[in-house]
Amino acid sequence: MAENEGDQQRSVSDAVVARLRDWGVQRVYGYSGDGINGVIEALRRAGEPAFVQARHEENAAFMAVAEAKYGGGAGVALATQGPGAVHLLNGLYDAKLDSVPVVAIVGQQPRSVLGSGYQQEVELHALFAGVAEYFVQLSAPQQLPMALDRAFRHALSRRGPAVVAFPHDLQSEPEPELPRAHGVVATAAAFAAPVVSADDRSLHAAAALLSEAERPVILVGRGAAQAREAVVATAEALGAGIVTSLLGKPYVDEAHPLAAGTMGHLGTTASAEVIQDCDALLIVGSSDPWTEFYPAPGQARAVQIDVDPGAIGDRYPVEVGVASAAEPALRSLLELLTPRDRSAWTERVRTAVARWHEVQAARAAVPAEPLNPEAVVAALNEALPRDASIALDVGSVVYWYARQLRVPDGVPVQLSSTLASMGGGVPYGLAAKLRDPSRPVLVLAGDGGMQMTGIAELITVASRWRDWADPRFVVAVFDNGDLAEVSWEQREMEGSPRFRQSQALPAFPYADYAQLLGLDGELVERREDLAAAWSRAFSADRPRLLQLRTDPAVPMLPPMAAADKTSSMRTALEAEAAEGGELAARALRLLEEYARIEQG
Repeated sequence: MAENEGDQQRSVSDAVVARLRDWGVQRVYGYSGDGINGVIEALRRAGEPAFVQARHEENAAFMAVAEAKYGGGAGVALATQGPGAVHLLNGLYDAKLDSVPVVAIVGQQPRSVLGSGYQQEVELHALFAGVAEYFVQLSAPQQLPMALDRAFRHALSRRGPAVVAFPHDLQSEPEPELPRAHGVVATAAAFAAPVVSADDRSLHAAAALLSEAERPVILVGRGAAQAREAVVATAEALGAGIVTSLLGKPYVDEAHPLAAGTMGHLGTTASAEVIQDCDALLIVGSSDPWTEFYPAPGQARAVQIDVDPGAIGDRYPVEVGVASAAEPALRSLLELLTPRDRSAWTERVRTAVARWHEVQAARAAVPAEPLNPEAVVAALNEALPRDASIALDVGSVVYWYARQLRVPDGVPVQLSSTLASMGGGVPYGLAAKLRDPSRPVLVLAGDGGMQMTGIAELITVASRWRDWADPRFVVAVFDNGDLAEVSWEQREMEGSPRFRQSQALPAFPYADYAQLLGLDGELVERREDLAAAWSRAFSADRPRLLQLRTDPAVPMLPPMAAADKTSSMRTALEAEAAEGGELAARALRLLEEYARIEQG
């Protein structure tokens, strides 16, 4: 039996930490507390994995999710019993809904008091029942390392969270021998990812369907991350338009003349146009939830390629399913496609894409008070380093990213996508930076998400940046004093005026606060200052926060907005304006300007 710190016998917690190393874990994100102090002490003794203290367990869970998203392995979060466990839930649901492997190690009260209603005793099995792919509450030292091994394998194979609940008294017990005996399970820290390859029948059926199509479109999702060149080759062979999900956007070169941009409510006019007119849809590694933006049922025959057979046909009626990783399936399809003249359709796609680029530039050029958020992101295109990592918070900033940013090849972009939880921006950015301190990081956040978690986690940035090989960590706060996406959704979906007491946000001096923490901070309020501000941010010798005063009146219109959607917006804004709302009057003017731009 191994010893550490002199002759001290190894504890069960020491065995847990050693097993984390066996699984290749480099960081554990969390917050300490008496319910998990045995593991915390073992981490101290071992020195690795590194313990990263977040300001809140929810943020620690976000960091663990982002570790998995940026790195590809399983992220690890740690929390104490009771409230600490409860706080993890939001981040674990983020992992579940985006199919990301995370292992959570959670403290629990001593076994002797469970069921007594003891202080901070929470029924953890019930708490995590809806989110965990695997849950176990340990009751004997002999369950380790088996329980931890199973947690990692479930998280990795089922692409979701796994939870190990660890009673406090058990954490300090001696590490047991694991004899060959009934009731004792010995396991290994090993996982082999399955290789899913398409069968010839499905490939030939998919090729036949696509070869018959006259107006094909390819929808690209996160599952096509390793198939960038194969997607373009397939699109060129078919003369097809390329549309992406939000998560698929970084994996397509949007400068390509067939790249129609992002699909959905936050998407482009070109994506809406080509999907509206297509007769065949090839879905590659996507489960985008914006089902109202897919072709109408019966309009298009569909092929779906996905490494997860359970995802095929999950969003749209699919005629042919191909269970495979994207790149080899597309390469095989290319050899089977029958050439066909689709020059008329290809020209329609190119025209729609060129027209979108005109709309894109015109929208960014619209004057606003003080800054048009689309102009802010458009100006970023020239300054963004080609080796950056990007973290997005949730809210209106995602619209401006989707419509204006051209993501360089190899730049990862991550966010809480399916759960769409505000507050993930700075925690995600921290995980990206800790995983690779040599890469600059950009966080795009609204003031709502920043006030929810970001202000607190800037303290974490301030405490760690001097250890980074590249100190550049840029936080861009789109400061419009409003929960803008909520306000525009309320106008569009409810036809209701903005409820100021609900949507308005208190003013906060973000740039001054960053300076107070020893970081750089800059307030930007003029369009002509944007290029220089972005340049200064990415050449700074320390993390830098840009407080960008943006206009909440800039509308969040869906592409090719239906009359009923814009009508409800106008009705709501007219009601706001009648009450003396200067913001509403400006929003009405901008709504008309945007509609004019889209109509040409």
